[in-house]
Amino acid sequence: MRGIQIKEYVKGPRELKVTDLPDPTPASDQYVVSIHATATNFFDLLQIAGKYQHQPPLPWISGSEFAGVILSVPSSLPNKQTPKYKVGDKVFGASQGGYATKVAAKENVLHPVPKGWSFFDAAGLFVTAPTSYGALVNRAGVKKGDWVLVHAAAGGVGLAAVQIAKAFGATVIATAGTARKLEVAKSFGADFAVDYTDPTWPDIVKKLTPKNRGVDIVYDPVGLIDKSTKCIAWNGRLLVIGFAAGAIEKVAMNKVLLKNISIVGLHWGAYAIHEKEVIPQVWEGIFKLIDEGKFRGTVFTDKEFVGLDSVPAALESLGSRGTWGKVVVKVPQEGGSKL
Repeated sequence: MRGIQIKEYVKGPRELKVTDLPDPTPASDQYVVSIHATATNFFDLLQIAGKYQHQPPLPWISGSEFAGVILSVPSSLPNKQTPKYKVGDKVFGASQGGYATKVAAKENVLHPVPKGWSFFDAAGLFVTAPTSYGALVNRAGVKKGDWVLVHAAAGGVGLAAVQIAKAFGATVIATAGTARKLEVAKSFGADFAVDYTDPTWPDIVKKLTPKNRGVDIVYDPVGLIDKSTKCIAWNGRLLVIGFAAGAIEKVAMNKVLLKNISIVGLHWGAYAIHEKEVIPQVWEGIFKLIDEGKFRGTVFTDKEFVGLDSVPAALESLGSRGTWGKVVVKVPQEGGSKL
C-alpha cells in the first residue's frame, strides 16, 4: 500500500512524504478497509509535530478519518459475535493511519456510508457530526423555539451544529470571520450571519433576538465564552467545545450568577471511556436526520485535493484557516472509483 509514515516528528506538513509501505496486519478483531477518501483534522497537525496528547510509538502512519470499502473482516470477535460488515461494504470511520490507501480498524469505529452519500462526503462525518449532536442535543437540550449562536459556524463542527440546531426547530445566528464563510454558513441553513471580527458583535447578536433578550444556547469551539455572556439570555446554556483561537479563557463568574447561566463542556472522545452507551444513541439521531434530509455533508469544495501527495497541501490549507467545513482528500483507486 501507499501511506504517509512518521519516522520522526516534522516541523510542518510540507515535510510529509508518501511512500510504499507493507499492507496493514489486522488484529483478530479488526477489518481492513481500502480508503477512498481521507479527512484532515487540526489534531493531525499537532500529532505529526509531536505536540498532541496522544502520540503513537514511532514509526506510525498519520491521519485518522476515512471512508472506503471493506477488504477483509475480523477472524475473531469477542463473544463469538458475527461481523457486522462484509467484504465490499462501504464504511466510514476513524483509526490511526488514515493517510494511506489501506487501514485496519475495529468495528466500533466504523459506520455504514449513508445511502446516497459519496465516500468524499462520508469521510468528514465521524468527528464533526457526533460532537455537535452530543453538545446541542445531549448537553444543551436544544428544542424548537430556541435561539442558538454558533461560533466559527463555517468550520466542520460549526456547519454540523448549524444543521442540527435547525433540524430541532431553533433559529440560528452564525458567526465567522470572512464574507465567504458567512455565506457558507447561511447556505447550510443559518438564519443570520454576523462577522465576529466586528468588536460590537455581541450587541449585534442581541439585537437580532426577540425583544433583545439574547440567545438561549451558545455553541463555542473558538474561545468566545466570556464575550458571549453579553448576548446570552436568562437561563442560557454556554457550550464549551474547544479553543481554536489558541487561548483557554477565564470567565467572570458574576455574569454566570446574574443571568442564571449554565456552562457545559463537551469532550466527545471521552464518551468511549465514560458513557459508551451514549455513542450509539447519538449516531442513531444523526442517521435519522440524514434519512430525513436534514443533514448533509460539510466538505470543503472551493479547492480540490486528489491523491495522498496532496495531503500536505490540504493540511496547510486547514492550518491557514482559509478553508471552511471539512477538508477531505480523494484517494483514487486502481481502475477508478466513485467518490
